[in-house]
Amino acid sequence: MSRNFTIDSIPGDGIGVDVTQVAMECVDAAAALHGFTVSWRIRDWNSDLYVKTGRMMPVDGIEQLSSGDGIYLGAVGTPDVPDDVTLWGLLIPIRREFDQYINLRPMKLLPGVTGAMPGIEDLDIVVVRENVEGEYSQIGGRFGAGTDAEFAVQESVFTKAGISRVARYAAEAAAGRGGTLVSATKSNGIIHTMPFWDEVVARTVAQFAGVTVDKVLIDALAARLVMKPTSVRTIVASNLFGDILSDLVAGVAGSIGIAPSANLNPERRYPSMFEPVHGSAPDIAGKGIANPVGALWAASMMLEHLGEVAAARSLTAAFESTLADGIATPDLGGSATTMEFAKEVRDRLR
Repeated sequence: MSRNFTIDSIPGDGIGVDVTQVAMECVDAAAALHGFTVSWRIRDWNSDLYVKTGRMMPVDGIEQLSSGDGIYLGAVGTPDVPDDVTLWGLLIPIRREFDQYINLRPMKLLPGVTGAMPGIEDLDIVVVRENVEGEYSQIGGRFGAGTDAEFAVQESVFTKAGISRVARYAAEAAAGRGGTLVSATKSNGIIHTMPFWDEVVARTVAQFAGVTVDKVLIDALAARLVMKPTSVRTIVASNLFGDILSDLVAGVAGSIGIAPSANLNPERRYPSMFEPVHGSAPDIAGKGIANPVGALWAASMMLEHLGEVAAARSLTAAFESTLADGIATPDLGGSATTMEFAKEVRDRLR
């Protein structure tokens, strides 16, 4: 029986367009190798659309995406449109409408890549980030605009259900990764939400035999990830903390250009979304030098989520062996263009 998957591709802005185009070609090569096909639905939802229509995506955008098997995003953001507009007009609504409450961000030192410090050859960290509540809420506002008394209020939202489900997912991940789950917190200074986070994480993880929680304050954890990054394997964190820590880990591993991200609805009631962690990088957009590894790794995570595990492994092996042979884009010290790197990956998938 033939297998076909419908994937909505949203290249977005800047280098998002550059990396998704070549990554989709690599996915097609992996699919041909493993006997399935991918039907891509290209969605030109980006900052240009916002300038023209006042919206980052159509009114029925979520409905359009709901009939697909997955979503593949490049990056969004341009200097002429505020970042909060691009984020809240596209990425966050998709995450929340499809209840993609797990943001999974793995990172390891890839072959041929020099990390930010010596002695991290066995770096292997997975950040499990709560993805739909926490510090990224819409509750609050600005008051007294234009006066000396102007002020802003931003409310964080932490629910028992939200913390419990991300802690369960992270505990299951930690069980196969040494059994220690590092929980990022700031309960010494944030007096209500963070002690609540600590309590719910502890109660939830206690249900998993062989898994222990190492509660670490976010400032100490940031220092630990720089000084002793290989001492950490699995992290569970709130929306804000997970966002920051995963970028830090990517920097330790050599470049944010290699970092992948999966926005998951684990129950599969809705499509999940896959994207590189990097932004749209307007300064190098269209120059053909963007690193496609983060996009390729995200595509591999997408294939695995779709059940095409062998294809996911083939795609990962292809970009890892390309790096191991010294072929890399300028951000990793190489001279390959985006297209040259991707061609090497495709050649290894044939």
